[in-house]
Amino acid sequence: MLSGIQHFRFCPRQWALIHIEQQWAENVLTIEGQHVHEKADQPFLREKRGKKLIVRAMPIRSHSLKTNGICDVVEFHENEDGVPLHGEAGTYLPIPIEYKRGKPKKGQEDVVQLVAQAMCLEEMLLCDIPIAYLFYDEIKRRVEVEVTDEMRDEVRAIFKQMHHYFDKRHTPKVKTGKHCVSCSLQNICMPELMSTTTVRRYMERYL
Repeated sequence: MLSGIQHFRFCPRQWALIHIEQQWAENVLTIEGQHVHEKADQPFLREKRGKKLIVRAMPIRSHSLKTNGICDVVEFHENEDGVPLHGEAGTYLPIPIEYKRGKPKKGQEDVVQLVAQAMCLEEMLLCDIPIAYLFYDEIKRRVEVEVTDEMRDEVRAIFKQMHHYFDKRHTPKVKTGKHCVSCSLQNICMPELMSTTTVRRYMERYL
């Protein structure tokens, strides 16, 4: 799943618990995120506004990355350098828009997910996408993301790691940090156990 790249960039163990071990837990942050996506998740809805075509919940796929997913919103802007679209006159340039709860994060987890979406669209439509947008519900505005070659390389590298772990069905060990506090899988992962005494050491001390 393309959305897994966000989890992997946030914490490889969280990604493995969700996508390999099929575990999930809700917290207030995940509930808020679902509410935000409900606004954009309206499959098959197309809206024409002047020279702009808006498509919601658009399925996307990349054979090179070996992934598939859903774009919250894709805006197709009429442009001479764009690509033809079935049932539409003229040519258009696609711009993916991902909806997120909260405000812009310090980490790059939202950015790599958006860039991965852009790369899927580039492969599907045979075009170049220089920019994309993240819409944050808390600040009620879009944040522009430049789709650079460096970001594309990072996305490819992350997917390579994801496929490596997935093929081996391997869940990485936890790397504790401040991010653990906001993780909905905290009670499943139990990162605090990393700082406790092992059973072997306990038994050696007891004996």
